[in-house]
Order: sequence, then structure tokens, then C-alpha cells
Amino acid sequence: MGKFTYTVQDSRGETSTGMLDAPDENSAISSLQSKGFFILSLQAEKASSGGAAAISFGGGSVGGRDLAFFAEQLATLLNGGVPLVRTLSLLGEHAENKTLRMAVSQVTKDVASGSALYKALERHPSVFDSLWISLVQAGEMGGQLPKALKQISSYIESQESLKGKVITAMAYPAVLGLISMGVLAFFIIKIVPTFAEIFKSFQLKLPPLTAAVIGVSNLVVHHFVTITIGLMAAIFLGKGYLQTEAGQWTKGEVLFSTPFVGSFYKNILVERLLTTLSTLIESGVSILNAITVLEGVFADNLQFQRALRAVKTDVASGKSISVAFKKSGVFPPLVTEMMWMGEESGKLPEILSTLSNFYREQIDQFIRRFTSMIDPIMVVFIGGIVAVIVLSIFMPIFQLSQIGSK
Repeated sequence: MGKFTYTVQDSRGETSTGMLDAPDENSAISSLQSKGFFILSLQAEKASSGGAAAISFGGGSVGGRDLAFFAEQLATLLNGGVPLVRTLSLLGEHAENKTLRMAVSQVTKDVASGSALYKALERHPSVFDSLWISLVQAGEMGGQLPKALKQISSYIESQESLKGKVITAMAYPAVLGLISMGVLAFFIIKIVPTFAEIFKSFQLKLPPLTAAVIGVSNLVVHHFVTITIGLMAAIFLGKGYLQTEAGQWTKGEVLFSTPFVGSFYKNILVERLLTTLSTLIESGVSILNAITVLEGVFADNLQFQRALRAVKTDVASGKSISVAFKKSGVFPPLVTEMMWMGEESGKLPEILSTLSNFYREQIDQFIRRFTSMIDPIMVVFIGGIVAVIVLSIFMPIFQLSQIGSK
């Protein structure tokens, strides 16, 4: 028997967490589903190591591209008239990702035994998240499963494309920064101490800048182990703090308030919210269920997650979605006003989609500006540091040359 920590949603849309004993993951899932719960996350504790193996919400070890391709293939074969069980069997056999292949194989068996597809997918929360479950359920009940799968594929592709752009934009300055730190470390550890010994032998009165650079060099060289241990301890403690609820909240607040980066980060979250919400509503998912899915999507940002929880409570009590979002005070006024217009016109999914395209363009503009600005900024910054070190070395050398000429 193993212990499983779970987060579930009941039929009224209320979220709860708890722990249960079960022989394995499938038994734990079956036990929760038999009680009418919708599983948001499941975490199994390993008795042998005392640690926890997380069944993560949102894809586990299966990449977004793999899931998008699987959804696209599944929709194409179903549109071509291939039976669902045969389609799943074919895709399961040819899936390159081992985790996906095993999950699809089990899904095929469950569907062949008479289970609905969304119920079979629900048994694998580490691969198919609540967005998958909600869209597939809506597609099955509305007789438009291929269309729902196409929407899943398009959604994942758009999010993966956006993620790729952000990573590409950040990769260059990160690599350049690492190389610069390596060069700086070489100067501090190897070059500066050599000149420091030369200056010491001449008993020169060093300029303040040179004395400061040599002081930093001595500190790094003679206390390298202590500094390294201190940095590792700080990183370890920082990671531990970020795992706590207070740490997650602080991280969000710092990111939102950081100049230049804060608005970019918030735009990314808003774009994801709008894209997800429009996809869910357009597929026929109820507002309450859609907001519940969004809570899982924003599990890594407490500010948005708590705001969405409050929105769900307000919507459940009868408030309109635009009023509920506006009341939270977290989302931009443009979003809440456009939501109101969408509700009034009866075109909420279309308005949300248009708005998500607007925010995606804002993100693209930021990335283009960032990539064009980062080159000169990094050159000036790195050049400034190197110039300070070189100047600190050449100032005493200039003094020596004056002494020699006299």
C-alpha cells in the first residue's frame, strides 16, 4: 500500500485536497473517480526513500509538441472514418515518446472496454491535464470530437510557439553573460593577483580603484571555497523557500514589479489565460469548469490562481464573468471591458480570441525590441567591467613608467 496526496474538484466545482491509501496509482485514481471527483493532481509518496514522486499537472515527461502531434493525428484519423479504438491503437504503437506510448496503450484498452475517451484519459493526469479532459469531454458529448482535438492541437502549438520565442530571446544574453562571467573570473583569479605581486614589490601607493579591484581578487582567491559553499547554500535555501506558498507569492510579486520585465511577464500570463478560456468556451465547456481548468493552468502563479478562485466563487453566486474578473483587481482593465462587450454581444469566445491575438502581438513586439536592444546593452555592460579592471591595472603601471623615466 502507498500513500497518495490528491487535489480534486467535486460536482459543485469546489476544490479540496487530501490523502488516501491505495496499492498503486490506478487504484487511487479509480477510488477518487468512484466518489465523483475530478482529479486535478495526484502525488505518490515513495516509502523506500521517503521522498515524493509527483504526477504533475500538465504533461509530465511528455513534451507539448508530442501531445500536439498526437491530438492532430487523432483528429485526422477520426475525420477519415477510422474507428476510435483502431485509431488509438495505431497511434499508441507508433508514438515515439515512451510515456505517451504507455498511456495511449492503456487508454486504448479502457476505450475498448466501453469507457468514454475522456474518462480513459482522466486516468492519466501525468500526461493529459484537465484542459485535455474538459475539451475531449465537450467534444464527445457534442459529437464533435475531431474538432475538439484540433482545438487542443492548435492551443498547444500556439503555447509551445510562444514558449520557444521567449526561450530563444533569453538564450543569447544568458550565454553571453556566462561567457562574460568566465572571462571576468579569469581576470580576477589569474591576471589581477600577478600584477598585485608586482605592485607590492615596488611598494607603490595604489590608486583607490586598483586597491578595490585587488581587494576583490584577494577575497575571491583566498576564500573561494567559503564563497562557493555560501552561494550553494543560498541557492538551496532560495529553492526551498520558493517551494513554499509564501515563496511562490513573493516570486510573483517580484516578477510583476520588476521594471521592463514585469509587464512582459504579465502579458504572457494574460495571453495564456485568454487563449485557454476562449478555447474552452468555444468547445462548449461551462464557465465554471473552464475557470477550474484555468486554476490548474496557473498553478505556478499564486496571484492569478487565487484571483481565478475568487472569480469562480463570484460566477457561481450569479455574477457575470466580466464583473467577477474586474472585481479581482488582478486583470488589466482592457481584458475586463472586452469581456463585458463579449457578454453583451453574445460573442465572448470571439472577443477573447481577438484579445489573445492582441496580447500575443504585444509579446512579439517586446521580444523584437529586446533582441535588438540587448546587444548594445550587453556590450556596454561587459566592456565597462573589463575597462574598470584594465584601468585599475594600468594606472599603477603608468606610475611605474613615470618613476622609470625619472
